Amino acid sequence: MIICLIKVLIFYYTQWRIIMKKLLLMAVLLVTGGCSEERQSFNESPSVLFDTAHGETAGEADWVIDGAFSDFAAALKKSGYDLKQSKVDDRITYDSLKSYEMFVLAEPNIPLKESEQTALKQYAENGGSILFISDHYNADRNMNRFDASEVLNGYRRGAYGDPAKGMTDSERNSAMMADISSSDFLSDTFGVRFRYNAIDDVTMTTMKDAFNITKNVHKVTMHAGSTVAITNPAQAQGLVYLPELTNRDRWNHAVDQGVYNGGGEDEGPFIAISKAGKGKAAFIGDSSIIEDATPKYVREDNGREKTTYDGFKESDHEKLLMNLAKWLTTQEDYTTFEHNDNKKTPLLKMEEPAHSTEPKKEPWANPGAGYLWYDRNTFAEGSYGASQQERANSTSSNNIQILSPSVAAPKENIQIKVRTDKAVPTKIAIVMKNNQHVGLFNGRPPGESNAYTPKHYDQYYECYFNGRIAREAEGQLTIQVIQNNKITATKTLNLE
Repeated sequence: MIICLIKVLIFYYTQWRIIMKKLLLMAVLLVTGGCSEERQSFNESPSVLFDTAHGETAGEADWVIDGAFSDFAAALKKSGYDLKQSKVDDRITYDSLKSYEMFVLAEPNIPLKESEQTALKQYAENGGSILFISDHYNADRNMNRFDASEVLNGYRRGAYGDPAKGMTDSERNSAMMADISSSDFLSDTFGVRFRYNAIDDVTMTTMKDAFNITKNVHKVTMHAGSTVAITNPAQAQGLVYLPELTNRDRWNHAVDQGVYNGGGEDEGPFIAISKAGKGKAAFIGDSSIIEDATPKYVREDNGREKTTYDGFKESDHEKLLMNLAKWLTTQEDYTTFEHNDNKKTPLLKMEEPAHSTEPKKEPWANPGAGYLWYDRNTFAEGSYGASQQERANSTSSNNIQILSPSVAAPKENIQIKVRTDKAVPTKIAIVMKNNQHVGLFNGRPPGESNAYTPKHYDQYYECYFNGRIAREAEGQLTIQVIQNNKITATKTLNLE
């Protein structure tokens, strides 16, 4: 009887040990699962949508995936990402975003409508990720009084009570300003706010590693940018910080003190991340770390060629951005950073949204003659979003395209490109309404250029001509393309 009792006790003890091991294993998995940085992506080819409908190509900006963001786009594609780009007149809606893992808003210069802010919030809370890219204050590229930081934050500095403050009736009543109101959108939704500081060239080596985003990142360089204020440390945290700064680090064109808190952690991170519901967001205070030197379009205000720079390949920017993209496109269910060692960024009194003031009358410069930021019919030919009807009227042949500034000044050097579908010897002339030649080519008096045979590219032939406008030029000019002694295409050139 005793032997049988001992056998029963041994059996139940063995079963108890097995159960306890299983419970312990489950507890370990639960704990490590909640803290692990091992992540699973939505799919093998995360999809990314780049916005182009909010002035991302205004002024010198060319933030499109086949333009000055092409190096970044190529790196993403090489890593298996599927990239798309919005159309120029697309609204941001939840339906337009929900099929993408990541949405990129790169230095928008046209304000976001209330409905678009609502869509961004819904997208993030349901698991989408957003990359917000800003610039320094007073970087208004289309002269509409809104900087990218103001567009993203949700309010215009010194115009919280009236976002259209100082605008003409045409601007105020335009479709671009419909459904625009002031709010602390970015802070309320993501726990951050872009500061309106303006800091010049600075090299950063202070990194806070989180989720391996700054792994193998040792140096980041800013070329006139801003920082991010952490307004809710439970929701957002900084990654890359500036060194200690002095007034000498202020951007030369800053309209206030430029440097707000002497640099360091108190100035706010240059790059920050946030959790919003099931989704994520990242914030960068300067577009120069993403751009490259291959702009696709001309300026929308005057038709001149743009100048961009090779920032993506500089320092450790490529590594940082690819790490950031990986984190953004990886689904993780935690909803807070409250257990991390984060703190609020100390803010100045003038940074309170409803009580902010405009340091200097805006816009910082007058728009070019005839250019209206809210009317794409006024955009220069060859710029992103320019009216197709205007473009069609600018040339007399569907097989020939003239790429040139739409505005020039006497004695100014200009470059004119001619694209065609045939390798026909081509020359150009610039004439006034009375057919008087005012184009100066090859160091000769006004007249026709030399003839050149266009070179073959992927889907077209192209040649270019460098010249100047004679000082006696006046009125509206015409660029003529001449092939086989015939004028085969023309384009209007306005004088400043």
